[in-house]
Amino acid sequence: MNDCETRMDAAAYVLGALEDPESYREHLATCAACREEVAELERVVDLLPATVPRAAASGELRARIMASVRSEAELLRAAGERADQPPTRTRGIFARPLWLPAGATALAAGLAAALILALGGGSSSPVRVRAAVLSPSEGGAHAVLIERGRRGELVVRGMRQAPAGDVFQVWLKRGASAQPQPTDALFGVTHGGDASVAVPGDLRGVTEILVTHEPVGGSRHPTSAPLLHVVA
Repeated sequence: MNDCETRMDAAAYVLGALEDPESYREHLATCAACREEVAELERVVDLLPATVPRAAASGELRARIMASVRSEAELLRAAGERADQPPTRTRGIFARPLWLPAGATALAAGLAAALILALGGGSSSPVRVRAAVLSPSEGGAHAVLIERGRRGELVVRGMRQAPAGDVFQVWLKRGASAQPQPTDALFGVTHGGDASVAVPGDLRGVTEILVTHEPVGGSRHPTSAPLLHVVA
């Protein structure tokens, strides 16, 4: 099957999060690869009502969820207009940032969580989706990791473009105390901040996937704080 550079838009299309669904529908009429991708993901979404038993949420759970939503809303309101300004970068430092899920990230996390709950009971499930946590500098962006077996693809939406002379680089950690290892997955985003990139290699043993800004050509060691991370 021929690959298509817009194939990764299928996930956002099926979840109803694609910015221009009408254009993608027109594309589907001429692209067998994307039609197959959409069909596979739609089967996953269709499983949700059949595989997740209906249950009434407890009062405690509802209170926790609403407290989290209100807390995020207050943080975003307090951040004000400068919430999306880029942070000051310090080369050679890989300090772990204080992660703040943006509103769009929280939405993506909810959709991803629903898919994970639906598929978690069956080890043979073909697709699994994990939400990424983004730096406060990426307010309004969201990202997910789509896993198929031991392979993964990272899909980002609405990220700020890398500074001139930099690219995004994917890093893998194996173990909580391990240092992030570089990969050859270097990418940029469109003017709209969108991109998809295959995570190199086998995900077995990977505990975390991170993305940083690095000089063109990539780095052997991180030179900036992570912009996003996914717990694998």
